[in-house]
Amino acid sequence: MEVPLPWERLLWSGRGVWPPAARYALTDFRLVRLNGRRSAEMAIHEIGEVRCSRSRLDRLIGTSTLTVHAHKGRRPPLVLRHIRRGASVASLLELAAGDPHALLDPESARAALIWEPRATQASFRPIAGLAAALFTCGVIFAGLSHTSASIAYPPDDAIYPGGRKRSPEAIVAFMETAVMPWARVALAPIVGGADKVTCGTCHGRSPADRDWRMPSVVVLPEPHFRILGWEQYSGGMDAQMRNAIYGYLAESDKQARAAYMREVVMPGMARLLHRPPYDFTRTYEYNRSRVAFGCYHCHQVK
Repeated sequence: MEVPLPWERLLWSGRGVWPPAARYALTDFRLVRLNGRRSAEMAIHEIGEVRCSRSRLDRLIGTSTLTVHAHKGRRPPLVLRHIRRGASVASLLELAAGDPHALLDPESARAALIWEPRATQASFRPIAGLAAALFTCGVIFAGLSHTSASIAYPPDDAIYPGGRKRSPEAIVAFMETAVMPWARVALAPIVGGADKVTCGTCHGRSPADRDWRMPSVVVLPEPHFRILGWEQYSGGMDAQMRNAIYGYLAESDKQARAAYMREVVMPGMARLLHRPPYDFTRTYEYNRSRVAFGCYHCHQVK
């Protein structure tokens, strides 16, 4: 089986750490497992669900296993066993299969894979996402009555080292030299190309008039439970808490884009800022006290 073919682009390739015989490749047309007579392939448009899990062996050797199901028919799933950066590869698959407007190229794929996310057992199906979001709501609402925890900025924070904001000139230099080169590649599949990534992509319209205050981007995936009255019964919801909750769940037709943002863009930006990415399994206060970087730092709901 030849990979890539002359008319397709190779986005990612890897080899299973154990057993070492299997090799895997992702192009802009198909996902391929190369393993002698057990080789198999699945077209991108056939992918319906991607599950990323970690067995005891995966945890021991620092890998993940992806199970890729076709969205129709009874064909067996394509399993990628014991690969590195499994969560990132899963997000790329979800974005390529679920978002017809995504612009994936080898450069964008490499940018998505330069960091190693914390691998967890996950499924990006809407039902599973809803369950996780509702669990998150329960954890967050449990802490509503507590006093806000103090924020502790790390000494190497890119914007507030040790809690003291850097000068405007230093922040601009950091944005121009560190953030923009990364953003042009990481956000290219979302906005339709690197040339369309500007300061306004994250900071909104006329950012200088607002002194570059965040959050600035209004658009967020519409959550399923927004109509269920969470804010009516919460006793008043903190604005950042609302954005943290709403930012996690997307409508089913936006799951692929939300997964890419959650698994690739958010942790990538957190790494540039020297902050932890938002941990949706922990309370809002836990994340706030550690200056965790989440959806709500860029996105607004209203």
